[in-house]
Amino acid sequence: MTISPEESRASVWVQRFAGLIPAAGEVLDLACGTGRHARFLAGLGYRVEAVDRDSQALVSLHGFGRVSARRADLEAGAWPYDGQSFAGIVVSNYLFRPRLDELLACLADPGVLIYETFMIGNERHGRPSNPEFLLRSQELLGRVQQRGWRVLAFEEGEIERPRPAIVQRLCAARGAIAGRL
Repeated sequence: MTISPEESRASVWVQRFAGLIPAAGEVLDLACGTGRHARFLAGLGYRVEAVDRDSQALVSLHGFGRVSARRADLEAGAWPYDGQSFAGIVVSNYLFRPRLDELLACLADPGVLIYETFMIGNERHGRPSNPEFLLRSQELLGRVQQRGWRVLAFEEGEIERPRPAIVQRLCAARGAIAGRL
């Protein structure tokens, strides 16, 4: 599978809200793949923990300033971030519900969550099509509202770029934030 230049850049959603992450904190790029968001965030001056289970995907991040690459299976074994907190958490194109509460517990106060992934309806565009990996309508919104976090932006629906898909996107803040947009 060839990745287009557009798909290798940080998503528009992440670019739009990254500046709200508290400047002094570390950012977790969960299921980072080849690290497009980790590189973007490091370029903004953040320290980034980039984690993925694919060690080959992480190779491009070795030696990249301000980024710590970590190989971990996020779906099996102990949660690798138990007791840790991050000023920002970025998740793109990944969902594993059994770990979602543990992930959300890692957001510091203050902190910013930037999340975007596929939702029900995406099966008509191809993969992912398994409902286990597709959000239900307003699912992320409900999860952060239950925690009392402030929703800064939320949208769901069909997009055309970087490829046609049905997605859900959320940016939420825990505590008082003073971003640098």
